[in-house]
Amino acid sequence: MRELAAEIASMGRLRHQNLVQLHRWCRKHDELLVYDYVPNGSLDKILFDDTHQNIKQLTWVQGYKILLGVAEALLYLHEECNQMVLHRDVKPSNVLIDANLNAKLGDFGPARTYSHGIHPQTTHVVGTLGYLAPEITRTGKATSSSDVYGYGALMLEITCRRRPIQPQRIGNSGLG
Repeated sequence: MRELAAEIASMGRLRHQNLVQLHRWCRKHDELLVYDYVPNGSLDKILFDDTHQNIKQLTWVQGYKILLGVAEALLYLHEECNQMVLHRDVKPSNVLIDANLNAKLGDFGPARTYSHGIHPQTTHVVGTLGYLAPEITRTGKATSSSDVYGYGALMLEITCRRRPIQPQRIGNSGLG
């Protein structure tokens, strides 16, 4: 419930072309949120789901356009809106792709807002392994730099078509 309230509070006042827009919400019916429709789904599905039919393979130009859109969204969150917003979970499954292959950053559940110039005091580690900046595990404090670290992992993922952490196969390891 707390994450839902945080997402509603964060998303309700943010307006940028590269952010998923929250249009309506209703608490009476199992916390229904209504966002923009994004026909191509998440970047994660485009990169790694073989059943994704809309886009077979991203070109370099398309990948660059997506990365530029996410960078513009982070710039807005960190520097251009009234309060600094730390997303705290920048990763491909939180980047949605519209019909024109524009990136829209979403999932603001773990996001936190701060006045500009104030250093975050949170000590609760949130995020996804592989996209978490190493200093977060030591300090517990997310910063705009830790969002940029997640963005860097996203860049490598689009470029290399590999996840930052590869699942290990169990069995048949060749050890014997």
